[in-house]
Amino acid sequence: MEWLGLYNYWVVVVLMMTGFYVVIAQGNLIKKIVGLNIFQTSVFVFYISLAKLDGGTAPVYLEGTTAYTNPLPHVLILTAIVVSVALTAMGLALAVRVYEAYGSLEEDEINAQDEQDA
Repeated sequence: MEWLGLYNYWVVVVLMMTGFYVVIAQGNLIKKIVGLNIFQTSVFVFYISLAKLDGGTAPVYLEGTTAYTNPLPHVLILTAIVVSVALTAMGLALAVRVYEAYGSLEEDEINAQDEQDA
């Protein structure tokens, strides 16, 4: 039952496959943006899980401590979260613009209108 100790990696796999499925299977643009956010969250959890050091402490000098956890991956993930929020806002703004232009957020209806106009 050693694999149960790696539950964070199982969470990553479930989140990643859920996000991937939503992006592939859904035709609504808002649902695709939500799926991308779920996928991004799985990457964040994975990266932070890799950075965890068993027995490591915060990188503050303590008497008798020899193992420190590297803070760099956590800082990089904070930056990635900020970028993710900005990209989500941009994606939603584009979805609003697409809705104004086509009157729909469904891929099939948008493609049908494009083929009809061509």
